[in-house]
Amino acid sequence: MFTGERIHLRKVEEKDAAIYHQWRNDTEVMKTTQPYLDVHTYESTEQFIKMSTTTDTSKSYMIEEIETSEIVGITSMIGMDYKNRHAEVILDIGEKEKWGKGYGREAFERLLDYSFLESNLHKVSLKVYAFNERAVRLYEHTGFTTEGRLKEELFRNGSWHELLVMALFQTDYLKRS
Repeated sequence: MFTGERIHLRKVEEKDAAIYHQWRNDTEVMKTTQPYLDVHTYESTEQFIKMSTTTDTSKSYMIEEIETSEIVGITSMIGMDYKNRHAEVILDIGEKEKWGKGYGREAFERLLDYSFLESNLHKVSLKVYAFNERAVRLYEHTGFTTEGRLKEELFRNGSWHELLVMALFQTDYLKRS
């Protein structure tokens, strides 16, 4: 469930702060996913990693390439609501040379398997900026549909951009499997 053809998902650990700190301070990596581009201290990144590893309402996984053991990204379920069986999912490929090569798709498929087949979630949702066309294509390919559009939600590079709210239901996922 956590291992694909080329990647393995493993729990985020405190030692992962170093690699995540590099990505978090690379505006090219973060410009398509983060609402605020800023320079982060290493201490704030450590605190962020510590928070993500100690909460009951989220699960975060580093995306590790099997052949090289290189960490290429991170994927998470956050805001897990066990009563209503839903969570928000997140995907970031931090290593730019891995962009567009299917690592995100493979990792996301593993996370969705875990979400629906093991955690028995009813629904997973995500938020994505409409200009992040590669991510939107991935999400549509895996069965997500747009539930809403938040107009002029992000001001980036002198222009306003939409934020898409997308979701996938367990029943629809199981039909595709």
